[in-house]
Amino acid sequence: MCNFEARWLEESDLTELNKWWEAFRFPAPTKSMLPDNGKCGVMISKGDINICAGFIYFTNSGFALFEYVVSNFDYKNKDRKEALCLLYEKAELIAKVEGCSYLFSTVKNQTLINKMKDFGWTKGSSTTEMVKPIN
Repeated sequence: MCNFEARWLEESDLTELNKWWEAFRFPAPTKSMLPDNGKCGVMISKGDINICAGFIYFTNSGFALFEYVVSNFDYKNKDRKEALCLLYEKAELIAKVEGCSYLFSTVKNQTLINKMKDFGWTKGSSTTEMVKPIN
C-alpha cells in the first residue's frame, strides 16, 4: 500500500479543487453549494501532492451523500486508483461514525464504479442529475 494521507478539507483547498474541475471540464460548484463552505469533506494526499477529494453532505436522517469527487488531473501515477478507493473508504468511515446507515454517491467513471462494487456498494438506477438554480 502507498503512503497516502487523509485529512479534512480546508477552505483554502477550493482554489486547487476548482482547477481540477476546470481540467476535467466540469462546472465547479460554488462555495455555497458545498457543505460547511467547502470544509466537510476529505482530501487524499501523498507527500505534498494532493490527489483527490470529495464532499460529505449529512442529512437529518441516517443517510449521507458523498459528492463532487474530483482528482488531480496532472497526477498520473499508477496508485491514483488506490487513492480514489481510499477516499471512498474514508468517507464511509466518517459517515458511519456520524451515525449514518447509508452513503449515496453519483459516479460516472466505470472503473470507479467497479471498484466501489468491490467495496460493497450497490449500483442503483441510471439517472440524470438535474440542477435548478434558485434566485
